[in-house]
Amino acid sequence: MIPEFFIQELLTRIDIVDVVERYVPLRKGGANYSACCPFHAEKTPSFTVSPAKQFYHCFGCGAHGSAIGFVMQYAGLGFIEAVEELAASIGLSVPQEEHQRTARAGKEPLTEVMARATRFYREQLKASAKAIDYLKARGLSGEIAARFGLGYAPDDWQGLKKIFPDYAASALLECGLVIDSEQGRRYDRFRDRIMFPIQDQRGNVIGFGGRVIGEGEPKYLNSPETPLFEKGRELYGLHQARKAIQGEDAVLVVEGYMDVVGLAQSGVEHVVATLGTAATDANVQRLLKLAHRVVFCFDRDNAGDRAAWRAMEVSLGHLSDDRTVEILQMPGTQDPDEFIRAQGREAFLQHTRQATRLSEFLIRELVRQSPPVTPEGRAKLVHLASPLLQKISAPILRVQIVKEIAARAQLSQAEVEAQCNLRPLARSRYASAQMKRRPIPSSIEHKLLEIVLYKAEWAARLPLGLISGETPAGAALIAIAEAFEHGELPAGGLGLLSEFFRGTPHQPLIAALLTTLDDEVDFSALETVFNDAILRLRHDALTAEIEQLAARARQGLSPEERQQLADLLAKKRSADALLQENNPLV
Repeated sequence: MIPEFFIQELLTRIDIVDVVERYVPLRKGGANYSACCPFHAEKTPSFTVSPAKQFYHCFGCGAHGSAIGFVMQYAGLGFIEAVEELAASIGLSVPQEEHQRTARAGKEPLTEVMARATRFYREQLKASAKAIDYLKARGLSGEIAARFGLGYAPDDWQGLKKIFPDYAASALLECGLVIDSEQGRRYDRFRDRIMFPIQDQRGNVIGFGGRVIGEGEPKYLNSPETPLFEKGRELYGLHQARKAIQGEDAVLVVEGYMDVVGLAQSGVEHVVATLGTAATDANVQRLLKLAHRVVFCFDRDNAGDRAAWRAMEVSLGHLSDDRTVEILQMPGTQDPDEFIRAQGREAFLQHTRQATRLSEFLIRELVRQSPPVTPEGRAKLVHLASPLLQKISAPILRVQIVKEIAARAQLSQAEVEAQCNLRPLARSRYASAQMKRRPIPSSIEHKLLEIVLYKAEWAARLPLGLISGETPAGAALIAIAEAFEHGELPAGGLGLLSEFFRGTPHQPLIAALLTTLDDEVDFSALETVFNDAILRLRHDALTAEIEQLAARARQGLSPEERQQLADLLAKKRSADALLQENNPLV
């Protein structure tokens, strides 16, 4: 974990303009800089960088964030790697705990071993007519083989001994390149196979996939789990595909290494593959950060059906209402590589456009498992749907799916929600019975949110019991106040505030507001507006309480309630006077 103080220091010492200009030529216009967006194709510049806010934003695709966020998005690095790269650029060392330093020091020699093995396999490919003929038969060019670093492991039990004279070194075993037999004999794990290097976000080789030449078994052989390689977290081809994924704002997930390389050969480059396992939570989280549209592509067989169901199940817990997950099954017995070689690029892309939305796939499969043609079938349908509905993290999408299930089960939406024990999503601890009163106008909450973005410490002065967690602006205000209360809110400028909320439901609204804020502001005048907005919140809350008591007065009020009404009316008169005096905001 990188200390918060270091991140704040880093962002105060670097200039986002300098950072972005390392990758993108900027043109100054007024107080800001502009360029064509590096994250999507455009001819008219809509990408702006604000030196005052230390924040970038694209009005075309919505990309935004701080200098850290830019490096993460452009270079395809994780948060820690981006911080390390920026720190190194200005001569800072990222503070690390002892166990982190030890772990990193232990990985460096393994990374070098993998790099040497990669070079060896590539040289062996150049010398093997059999391996070259195999790749040519699959329609692969030398250029695409070089781009993906393809190689060949010779049919030799100890081929790696040629480049590792100390063949008994423990590093070879730690990297998964060799196997020690029970008889104590060491031999190469990969033999007579096309080698597909698996790279991390920085391009370092961390593992291999080996594809047998011919009909041997297993067809694919992967590196085991190692200190460098965690199979369930990595995606093959992501290092090469990242820019294409950004341009398409979509990612296609296939089952095999050859599918990735073959599709890239045909000009479909926004493709990655899972590593010999079903899709994992880590895979889906990463994919949904990369693009708004994720398409899982599976063969049309029993294994493909199981993999499609697994991908759907895992995706449910990571969905958001602004991103889609789709399931695509290939026609007949063809895999994606075979399909595109037979039918061509345009036919393949047209087929991907016919992918099934996750919601449709879920409902279709549930109905197939329990046709709702009898009372028992409808009951089982709801029973099967229950654990799946509970996983869905996208609130609006969940409501839509519940309605579809309810219609097929001949129940009301409320009945399905009750039977499945579905609770409202994303409710704050500040949401209470008080909020059953008349909603506060969202314009007031928006204004308060804008002000708090300028002056986060004012969040401590918000009357949170009067703010609705049911509106986007209200929920964001409560999140900021909670972060401030717990000492979690960063104090490194607007760009860092955007990074703090990256990946949360509040990110889109906060990012949109940050792009509209003035670079210079009169904080004295801003505080007056802030106080007026809070006064309006209290005034509207009093009005709502008075209306509730007045409605009950027709049936008669108790002496205590009559006194309460009198007190409320007195408070409202005072609030009315203050609002009139202060030239109310709304």
